[in-house]
Amino acid sequence: MDNIMQTILGESWWQLPPALQAHYGNGLTVEHGRMDIEYPRCMQPLFSVLRLLGALVDRSGHDLETVVEKRLAGERQHWRRRIRYADGRAQRFDSYWVAAGAHQLIEFVNPLLGLQMAPHVKNGRLHYEGVRFVLKLGQRLLSIPEWLALGHTTIVEEALDDRRYRMDFRLRHPLLGQISPFWSATIVRLCPILGSGPKI
Repeated sequence: MDNIMQTILGESWWQLPPALQAHYGNGLTVEHGRMDIEYPRCMQPLFSVLRLLGALVDRSGHDLETVVEKRLAGERQHWRRRIRYADGRAQRFDSYWVAAGAHQLIEFVNPLLGLQMAPHVKNGRLHYEGVRFVLKLGQRLLSIPEWLALGHTTIVEEALDDRRYRMDFRLRHPLLGQISPFWSATIVRLCPILGSGPKI
């Protein structure tokens, strides 16, 4: 059975380097790395509200210890991210993915709110472009304009070698301009894959 990302990318999946294929493979994976989180102070109230809704984290910091767990359950791919700060406190950001039509996915941060994205491969890197924010009401998905939320999302993931990759997550608001690099220069080292993960 193909994983969600492999299904979405189709033949482009095979253009991804081993580190990124392992990151998205089936089974349970546990990854360790360091993360920088930055955003303007004026955005703190918004991030605090989003945190209450289960979206992202609401503290900045540099060289933060980060653990990412991923598992597949049915048609959903679940993500659990734990970020530990210099003062010993930690925050967790959980979400799950579902496929969303042709070559797209939706990442839900709670049962109602999600971000629809279109991933594609270019020069061995995995690029995501935000398509829209969505509100799920029963079986219906209502669009939320980017300017009413955090703006336009772009993500680039790049392999450093066969076991490590870097991720750059940016938000640009159509009215406020560049909100961040929100999660920047993240380097994650892959731990042994448990369960039925891919062999690379």
